Amino acid sequence: MTSFADITTIGVGGTIARFIEPTSRVGVIEAVEDADSKGLPLCVIGGGSNMLVADTPFNGVVVRDARRRITVPDEAAPVENGERIVHVNAEAGCNWDDFVAFTVELGLEGVEGLSGIPGTVGASVVQNIGAYGQEVATTVESVEVWDRKDKKTCDIAAADMGFGYRMSRLKASMYAAPATPAADFFPTPRYVVLSVTFALRHSATGTVGYGQLAKALGVEVGDRMETRAIRNAVLKVRAAKGMLEDAGRYENPAMTGTKRAEQVEIARRAQTDSPDYDRHSCGSFFMNPILTADAAAGLPEDAPRFDATLPDGTPGVKTSAAWLIDHAGFHKGFKTSSDSSAGLSTQHTLALTNRGGATAADVASLAKTVQDGVEAAFGVRLVPEPVVVGLDLR
Repeated sequence: MTSFADITTIGVGGTIARFIEPTSRVGVIEAVEDADSKGLPLCVIGGGSNMLVADTPFNGVVVRDARRRITVPDEAAPVENGERIVHVNAEAGCNWDDFVAFTVELGLEGVEGLSGIPGTVGASVVQNIGAYGQEVATTVESVEVWDRKDKKTCDIAAADMGFGYRMSRLKASMYAAPATPAADFFPTPRYVVLSVTFALRHSATGTVGYGQLAKALGVEVGDRMETRAIRNAVLKVRAAKGMLEDAGRYENPAMTGTKRAEQVEIARRAQTDSPDYDRHSCGSFFMNPILTADAAAGLPEDAPRFDATLPDGTPGVKTSAAWLIDHAGFHKGFKTSSDSSAGLSTQHTLALTNRGGATAADVASLAKTVQDGVEAAFGVRLVPEPVVVGLDLR
């Protein structure tokens, strides 16, 4: 029987009563609609990189879209400023890094900085993934979804997706408040992604938009480099921080074939020098807090501060969750006890890792310890980035 431990990057979670992998668009819709019509708990999962699920059995239906086709529906067409925009459509089940590699190989610019992020195309727009100066929202043209409430398919334009920092209209439908599941749609959004159409620029070069990446490439922020070079540098930087998923997970029968073999091998080579025990995580576990100006004024003077927008649209201040964690006394490698199987990554304080044999309860205990400590030190309650099922991390 398949378990969440088999299909999530952190490698914890209970068994699944019914696990379905539809191979057609109709099949995905029917699987979702069947579970909804029977009132069964439903979890539509991508690469399992952004989920922490309880150890108890999941007595419902887990749907993983097995469609992975990428198509270029139109020819490159010049626009007024001389750029060439190319539309690329990817089915929701397509591995995200496979998609990035495809676009780079095709000579397209726009998502190269998002290389190495685990998960699927469908999940990318739910979470509005971002890294190294890029965010998926800037390249999305439209998202085809199944509306679980109105029982119909529809296309949502990027302007109507409600994109924000690690947020979208889709993700928002799952929550009544931060880390508080909504009554109707959780842990699957009201809108289930079927495919995404991206508008990318035909160019063999991209902009280096992040300081750490610029340093790795030996250039300045804002310089242009070959997208292949940017992708390779991102993979190396992520690997050095333990922020690439463990390539070995694709040897698990439950994961076989979900990522192209050549991309698994590239990731494996990139991870040669990184510790195995840092790779089993959900990636960044906590979101960077966005505070009101008054709340931010209460932080230490040396705390990072960036202009941001609060959920209600008013100006706010974003600070660094990693900085707060470290300055609250939780340093790289921290564990709640010497024999704990869960700990902060030795490379990155934002990653909570399964160091071998950890349970979901172990990870949740570590998360709560960090949340309580940061709140006691700075008055800020960190909000988990992953979808947390069957555990309370408010």
